[in-house]
Amino acid sequence: VSRQLKEEIRRGFARLEDPLAGLLAMLESSSDWKGKGHSLGYCITTELQLWIKAHPAVPQSGTKLKKLQARVLGLLSQCPTNLLDPLISIYQLHTADRNYLLEHVSHLYLQGNYKEAAMLSIKLKLQPDQDVEKMCTPLLLQDKANLVEEYVAEYPELQRKLLQTLDTWCEPSFNIRDVIRPYQGLSKYKPEKFNRKVLSKLIFRLLERFNVDSALCPNVINQRHLRTLNYLFYKRFVEKTMTEENWADHIQSTVGENRWLQGHLVQSLLRHCDTRGAARWAQHCRVPPEMLPQAVAEELQKLHIQDRGEEVTKADNYEASKKKDYYQLPIPRENIHFLQTWEETLQCWEKVLQAGQVVGVDMEWKPSFGMVGKPRVALLQLALKDEVFLLDLPRLLEQAEAEGEKEKLPHFIHMLYSDAAITKLGYGMSGDLSSLAATCSALKDTEKQMQGVVDLLAVDKQVDGLSPEHSHEERGVRQPEKGLSLLVQHVLGKPLDKTEQLSNWEKRPLREEQILYAASDAYCLLEIYERLCKDPEGFGLGSDLTESLVGKQSKKSRAKKQLNKQEAPSPSGQEFQGPRTEPSRPPAPISPQEFSVVCDNMLQGLGRYLRCLGVDVRLLDNEEDHRKAAEIARQEGRVILTSGLPYQTLRSQVGEGRCFSVNCSQKAKEQALQVLKHFNVQVSLGDIFSRCQ
Repeated sequence: VSRQLKEEIRRGFARLEDPLAGLLAMLESSSDWKGKGHSLGYCITTELQLWIKAHPAVPQSGTKLKKLQARVLGLLSQCPTNLLDPLISIYQLHTADRNYLLEHVSHLYLQGNYKEAAMLSIKLKLQPDQDVEKMCTPLLLQDKANLVEEYVAEYPELQRKLLQTLDTWCEPSFNIRDVIRPYQGLSKYKPEKFNRKVLSKLIFRLLERFNVDSALCPNVINQRHLRTLNYLFYKRFVEKTMTEENWADHIQSTVGENRWLQGHLVQSLLRHCDTRGAARWAQHCRVPPEMLPQAVAEELQKLHIQDRGEEVTKADNYEASKKKDYYQLPIPRENIHFLQTWEETLQCWEKVLQAGQVVGVDMEWKPSFGMVGKPRVALLQLALKDEVFLLDLPRLLEQAEAEGEKEKLPHFIHMLYSDAAITKLGYGMSGDLSSLAATCSALKDTEKQMQGVVDLLAVDKQVDGLSPEHSHEERGVRQPEKGLSLLVQHVLGKPLDKTEQLSNWEKRPLREEQILYAASDAYCLLEIYERLCKDPEGFGLGSDLTESLVGKQSKKSRAKKQLNKQEAPSPSGQEFQGPRTEPSRPPAPISPQEFSVVCDNMLQGLGRYLRCLGVDVRLLDNEEDHRKAAEIARQEGRVILTSGLPYQTLRSQVGEGRCFSVNCSQKAKEQALQVLKHFNVQVSLGDIFSRCQ
């Protein structure tokens, strides 16, 4: 707004005997302010708000103000959002009679103006005196979940009531049509957005956002556990990519003493095992005998306690003979150290924090299987040329807190990651560091301070011939290699044995297989780096390996880098990040035509926006399960774009760094910029609308 117009508006107010009544008369007699954007009516209203602050004697009181309030309430339902706050402030609606305000909102609701009724309630803080189910149901039917979140945001009691209501709707026996029936003629009704699957996602989002105890929603929690149970059976008996011990750990922690889940466990056992096998696992998982079918119960009686450990399923028999097919640690077992005390850890630090050191870094955490909350790192692996250290983070953090020295671990991590003289090797470091920040809040800025980091995930795009199709050999039930395992196979000749990847890493003591897996995951990074340094051109990389991996530097800094010193340039914390303020740059930029993604169903706006920029986009339909994205990503070599809780589920099903979590609170354009920057996609004018719309 021009200064001249502002001055004219203020002079106009000064000439009016009653500016508040004058503004109201103007708004009632025109309609330009009803549209979106900064109309003349909006400019005049906001200027009056500022003018009143400078002239405190102006505001009305008593009967005259009540009459003005009654008139302004009639306008609020037609107001664009940007006018609500100024009008509420000018006419002091917070001081109006509460019952009168509630009655007005109720009138809006009965007229079918559900969105307007909710927004006005939020602005006037009327929620505690309203029925949360009644106010939120039509909004959910109209796919206005964000408004529902805003409605309960400041009221924990309403959050709990809403979650309990939503969970009741997700009960298998509940008829969801009973909720819909009273709103048959609802405008903008989106039935495809109102079903158990969508409601379940919303519940998990609210549980996480408001930090509410998930026990409040037993129906969705049970359904999520059931999906986990089915997934574990698939991994064990169909894919055959989980060891017996690993599988048993997860089955026990998933089912626990929940009778409903125990019933489903028995049914799944009967589908996948013979009667004796089902009885043995029922015994192992402490399923009450009365829940078992007669044949299984009879078999259970025949079993002796010592039988538990003696039988091994046929699926495991191939493992010993197949060890030769996998990457093997080249160091003796006694050189792998599991550290649970600070005395041991300090000795580890002395070896790791030395100038010129090259360190393979990896982290493990218990799979969340889509449950609430971010994963917490349970194990930090640091590999040196002759030994590997496995740090028991939960135990070390607990000890440090008990001794009043919380800063011990953050201090070490910061020293490691910020020292340019120590080369840190990782694979998909950004995901590891975000989990580390969730484990210890003092580490949330580690990524910004990183120096001397080489993220080998960058090799995925650059090493010649590296694709899942090249790795698939006829090995019975073996799945095609992907992610780090595929890189290890291509560079070192054999893939990683990933059967322990989905282990319960929080359970102590760790099994021997877990210890060997964790050590291999970190140590293989050293061997890959060494092999690529010796022959970068043989793998389709530039002669300066560090430049290929982390991006071009200035000539001055590049001249100083010598590979025989094994120095890596400053940081690429996330794979394919956009330009930073530091001199180093990400890997060579890619065009939108070279970038193919699959967008989860909550990111359809982002998908359409990226398609407009020339990106190859597949969109998940509203009714499709999140896991469909992983299936498409594996089949077509796409990157998954998702948000919130599905990220943890999906990232475990594709190669490291092939799944990216987008900020769902941003608009499509901002999300697109975030994605383009992260993967260093450079859009030219010719790319825009280059794909059929």
